[in-house]
Amino acid sequence: MTRRMPEVRAALLALGLTVTAPLAAQAAPAADCHDTRFELTPFTVCSVPFGADLRLWWRGDDGLPVATFGRLTDMLARQGQHLGFAMNAGMFAPDLRPLGLTIIDGKTLRPLVTRASAGNFGMLPNGVFCVAADRFAVLETAAYAAAPPACRYATQSGPMLVIAGALHPRFTAASGSTYIRNGVGVSQDGQRAVFAISDAPVSFHAFARFFRDGLGLPDALFLDGHTSRLAAPGLNRLDPGFPMGPILGTVVDGPPPGG
Repeated sequence: MTRRMPEVRAALLALGLTVTAPLAAQAAPAADCHDTRFELTPFTVCSVPFGADLRLWWRGDDGLPVATFGRLTDMLARQGQHLGFAMNAGMFAPDLRPLGLTIIDGKTLRPLVTRASAGNFGMLPNGVFCVAADRFAVLETAAYAAAPPACRYATQSGPMLVIAGALHPRFTAASGSTYIRNGVGVSQDGQRAVFAISDAPVSFHAFARFFRDGLGLPDALFLDGHTSRLAAPGLNRLDPGFPMGPILGTVVDGPPPGG
């Protein structure tokens, strides 16, 4: 029979062991980032378990876009926190305004866009990455519109990469259009979100196959291919670049290791 928590504490004290904190499940790690390869292409992957403090940022307290990893790092430091990892989120306009749905702390700051349009964002089906109360989700935009879940954070982008195990219907293996690309996929049970960036130019078809065949994820969403960059302090990586729109990342309490 499993012992109750007070009984376990009493048993440890009887053995002369000091109990300095409640015996509870440890907080979920911020992210596990590592380098890997798929079909000779290098990628960096950050896996985030549900329960980690994963957030979406667009504007700071001053009303201006967060825009850079450096500004985000400074914002968190003032709150006694540091960055686990960060990546550019959904696509955005030249003024750094998100093109599609943006939900932050449960508030809808930009509406869902359902129409087709030119460019990658409007290559339907596109989709939404959602941090809900009990799971992560990547949903086609039409599915989201039909039954919107309660998302604490959400970002819309496109195109979808993988849809219930199938690649986006417009992707072709023979495509010669290759760029640095980044995206996010979600496990079948919704308890793991995996963020990936290619470290060499890659086609949509190859990028989608990486999520499906390399990472085993049934649903994945393209985030961008022009502004793609990653901040992964654990890998001593902080990609430079011009200002971004929305940013996804994990937050850890306390100063950074060695800080």
